[in-house]
Amino acid sequence: MSKSILLSTPHLGDLELEFVKEAFDTNWIAPVGPQIDAFEQEFCQVTGAGDAAAVSSGTAALHLALRLVGVELGDEVFCSTLTFIASANPIVYQGAKPVFIDSDRTSWNMNPDLLQEALEKRARIGKLPKAVIVVHLFGQSADIDPILQACNQYDIPLIEDAAEALGATYKGRYVGTCGRIGIYSFNGNKIITTSGGGMLVADDSKLVAKARFLSTQARDRFPYYQHSEIGYNYRLSSIASAIGRGQLRVLPQRIASRRRNFMIYTSALGNLPGIEFMPEANYGQATRWLTCLTINPQAFGADREQVRLALAAQQIESRPVWKPLHLQPVFAECESIGGAVAEDLFTNGLCLPSSSNLTDEDLQQVINGIIEVHHSKNR
Repeated sequence: MSKSILLSTPHLGDLELEFVKEAFDTNWIAPVGPQIDAFEQEFCQVTGAGDAAAVSSGTAALHLALRLVGVELGDEVFCSTLTFIASANPIVYQGAKPVFIDSDRTSWNMNPDLLQEALEKRARIGKLPKAVIVVHLFGQSADIDPILQACNQYDIPLIEDAAEALGATYKGRYVGTCGRIGIYSFNGNKIITTSGGGMLVADDSKLVAKARFLSTQARDRFPYYQHSEIGYNYRLSSIASAIGRGQLRVLPQRIASRRRNFMIYTSALGNLPGIEFMPEANYGQATRWLTCLTINPQAFGADREQVRLALAAQQIESRPVWKPLHLQPVFAECESIGGAVAEDLFTNGLCLPSSSNLTDEDLQQVINGIIEVHHSKNR
């Protein structure tokens, strides 16, 4: 039996264990101390962010971001629809209601024209959203400038969900550093990992300081425990931070490996009828965190699900692209602006194994599996 080829696995370097040992040797294990301070500082150095707060997950970072920009009970927040549910769940945590915006074909991310039109309509009726969450999907930046321009026109804070896109660029800038607040994830499947963890960044250090305050149960500055606000237990541990410091050192190599995966896939599969890969928008460089493609069943001879199941039979993990949030039962009553593009991408889209530690043999096995499906259906 051949080994399993998984979608996206952790890939550790040589320094993570050294930093973890340093944390143990100095007895800094709790979510405080030099490892977490250094991780935040080094993260800013890498990304160009003004300030950063390391927290327990990307979801926690997004929840804090919404709290920081004042999202409250009864508010509405515009959000990309083609994304993981964690992009929208924190909206509900705050008692607010998500409104979902469709994707464009250029990047698969939020359509700036739809956002602009929606904000213009809302401005006319005096019902603007409290914030906009734009997601940078599968390692590729959304078209930030027109999105940010639309938000600034109506003084609406833009939150960048860069959970899947650490290292991606937009016109030379790292995504997550362009809006009011950016958030990242270090979950086990991300391009770098701390096992579980996240980061909140902003150029406004007061916002980041408030994030740290809220993430440590909002304890007031007294010698005893006094609390004037509701806070959360969201701070990242020193051990996870130590892992993150080592992972940051290999981020460029991890991006290069994932982009190499994409190039190998496109070279081998790009000429098959009905296969189209997720495009790379010309305004930046994607990390190709996941290599994604769409399958036209009429042209290819099999649909997305048939390909996925054929790969699974060979112990190769692939996965449909995100089911749009406006189609999720839990959000059935929420408004959606557009949706046809995201629905089409979900129906036909497939994410291929994309780990940065895949071997050439692994990649060839995935490629052969897809080609075999095509040949078997077109004999």
